[in-house]
Amino acid sequence: MQEINKENLVNLILLKLLPLVDQLSSEFDASSTEVGVRYCIVENLLPVEVAQRVSDAFPNPESMRLMDSFREKKYTSKSFEKYDPLVGEITFAIQDPRIIAVVERITKINNQIPDPSLYAGGLSAMVKGHFLSPHIDNSHDGTRKYYRTLNLLYYVTPDWNLKSGGNLELWDQSVHKNATIISKFNRLAIMETTPASWHSVSEVRTDKVRKCVSNYYFSSQSPTGQDYFNVTSFSARPEQHFRRVLARMDNQLRQAIRKIAPAGLGKKDVYQGPKS
Repeated sequence: MQEINKENLVNLILLKLLPLVDQLSSEFDASSTEVGVRYCIVENLLPVEVAQRVSDAFPNPESMRLMDSFREKKYTSKSFEKYDPLVGEITFAIQDPRIIAVVERITKINNQIPDPSLYAGGLSAMVKGHFLSPHIDNSHDGTRKYYRTLNLLYYVTPDWNLKSGGNLELWDQSVHKNATIISKFNRLAIMETTPASWHSVSEVRTDKVRKCVSNYYFSSQSPTGQDYFNVTSFSARPEQHFRRVLARMDNQLRQAIRKIAPAGLGKKDVYQGPKS
């Protein structure tokens, strides 16, 4: 079986994106009026057989770190040295400068930089009952030098549909849902990140594993043109009244802690690079 490496993947992604730049740019801009959060979707990012190999290379969720709280329930990992090299190759292919340059043309967000430490990225797996409550992402990278600008979410579970749950949802600032984006196989979602870009993942309702390769871009320039800082801030679904109150208090506490300890108190979960 032919080897697939990062360079192959970059070239395949460029082959897909370049003819679609104008179309995707129009979709990205139009979504601001329709949804309130700018985003666009790339279908069939890779040839099907390559996307299937990425899916097959995905690690068993039990080998990953479980995030389990009232805010979220999912498995994550950045420990690429333990897994098939292909999952690392696709992750860092999406961070390649040539890909970033094309994404800048699509989004018209300039001077973006990748996240090689995967401070905010890596592999994500969700199984039945897992979810991610409505939230806005933390505003900066780990150094607080750069603003987060874009989420790039690549889904690789075959035969995923609306009824499977585990779909990306976009909300307005009152946390009322405006759009649902199915976590469809071989689909790349590109979504802006600002203090108003509320999003969530609905509860998984299938026995299959929802597999996602997550990447984030950053910039020294504020997406809003103004200086701001926020921790990852959660809310809850409209019917979850108590959880909304709890989330609000939790956000305030964690924001206050970051004022006292700007680097945070917990151990940093970042990618250390290949083991020598």
